[in-house]
Amino acid sequence: MLQATASQINCVGGVNGDIPSEMTRSDVDAVIRSLADNNAYTISDNIEGEDKFGTAPVRDAYFAMGSTQLIGDLEQVQGFIAKAQYPSQMDTLRPEWGSVSNLRFLLSSIGSVSASASALGADVYNVFVTGMEAYAVVEQDGYSAQFIYRPPIYDGPLALNASVGYKFAQVPRITNDAWVFNLRTTLA
Repeated sequence: MLQATASQINCVGGVNGDIPSEMTRSDVDAVIRSLADNNAYTISDNIEGEDKFGTAPVRDAYFAMGSTQLIGDLEQVQGFIAKAQYPSQMDTLRPEWGSVSNLRFLLSSIGSVSASASALGADVYNVFVTGMEAYAVVEQDGYSAQFIYRPPIYDGPLALNASVGYKFAQVPRITNDAWVFNLRTTLA
């Protein structure tokens, strides 16, 4: 839903010669500025600095959700702070990889990718940057999801086949278009 409907911002600060380019600090700053200009609230609170070696304070931040394929490029962005360098691990999330300025990056192996979508035919990685309450799930009919399993004894007269299904009555919805962006990037 986010890939199909969120406003897009192409990374343009990189040097790989593609459109969009690889992610740079100027691209991160552009999407943060867009969210701040639209009065989007940050999702996570800051993590105050502590007197520990190799750590740095982390700003209050918006969330940026993307693919694990971006790890190498993300770690090269100026100002990147790895999750391991946060002064406290209490307020981190499992998929969190690190932060740049006011973005905390949550990465997944099933992050959104548009195959061969760049100007040079490279894969384009969609990084969904959101403010608080930018999108929601509307549940219908009083339930959100149902997993259905019928054992073989009920599925056929010879009890040879089982059936498995999943149904849900929910709809994802963007609640404020100005608070969610798709930051499109390629790899370096």
